[in-house]
Amino acid sequence: MAFAFKNRIPSADEVLAEIPLKKDLAQAKAKRDKEIRDVFEGKNDKFILIIGPCSADNADAVCEYVSRLRKVQEKVQDKILLIPRMYTNKPRTTGVGYKGMAHQPDPNEPPNIIAGIKAIRRMHIRALEESGLPAADEMLYPGNSPFLADLLGYVAVGARSVENQQHRLTASGMDIPVGLKNPTSGDLSVMLNGIYAAQQPHVFIYSGWEVETTGNPLAHAILRGASNPLIGNLPNYHYEDLINTMEYYLEKKLAHPTIIVDTSHANSGKKFEEQPRIAKEILVNRNFSDLLKKSVKGIMLESYLVEGTQKIGGGVFGKSITDACLGWDDSEKLIYELADLL
Repeated sequence: MAFAFKNRIPSADEVLAEIPLKKDLAQAKAKRDKEIRDVFEGKNDKFILIIGPCSADNADAVCEYVSRLRKVQEKVQDKILLIPRMYTNKPRTTGVGYKGMAHQPDPNEPPNIIAGIKAIRRMHIRALEESGLPAADEMLYPGNSPFLADLLGYVAVGARSVENQQHRLTASGMDIPVGLKNPTSGDLSVMLNGIYAAQQPHVFIYSGWEVETTGNPLAHAILRGASNPLIGNLPNYHYEDLINTMEYYLEKKLAHPTIIVDTSHANSGKKFEEQPRIAKEILVNRNFSDLLKKSVKGIMLESYLVEGTQKIGGGVFGKSITDACLGWDDSEKLIYELADLL
């Protein structure tokens, strides 16, 4: 056989019983969830900023980062809602390389998925406890969703997953905003079809059960740019791109049409230092269109304690081991500058 069955993965019920969420934290999360929901439903005009490391590789460093965000949030709370980016699964273009804390709780050690599942749950609980900010994570594996369903404030479906049936159906059962990225080709129809699917009710197999969902009206678009092997990266964050996307979006008659712009990936050509310029351009361009001001409700930024990237085992606390990130000082400065532009 090609499969070697190594260990039985515990059920979500077993993991949640071992690592429970305290009642007071659940209540605090529910309050924050409502604030975020109000933005996507158009009841609040605050701007969403999903910010944090490319991959959450070290619980101490990530929680230190999120605790710093909490202090900044207090200063910009009238204009910006901060959602920590804590991505615990890492998609790989070739399938090879570090796949995130859920696979390898210690990047220097071999994969240990059972330990990884428990590690990511503990990290998300710790970050919530220390900051009061429910985090965003990427739904790379829909089957892992029950392990964090009571903790997340936002979920992203990546460019390589957006066309996948199980991702779309799973998103339809979530009661928090789910952003679906345009695919790496840049084909907006794939993303918008994914949003449509996520907003519909479905019956399907999930976590060992036949389930029925009601549809998620908070499913929305994330623009991350496109890649073409002949001409390279094709950004889609400029004014004309946003207008064209919204016109196509409105034709679909989807609920709560919303764009979040990813300032990294193909939009920046993975040049982390370009993210502040892109973020500011987006905010300035919103002022030229009532449609964009209403529908472009946030951005994503890759940021960590120390700028740049390092190889696994590099030893620099709070420095990315995957894509290069903006450092803390520049990130904090940018958040205040964005608040001034709003």
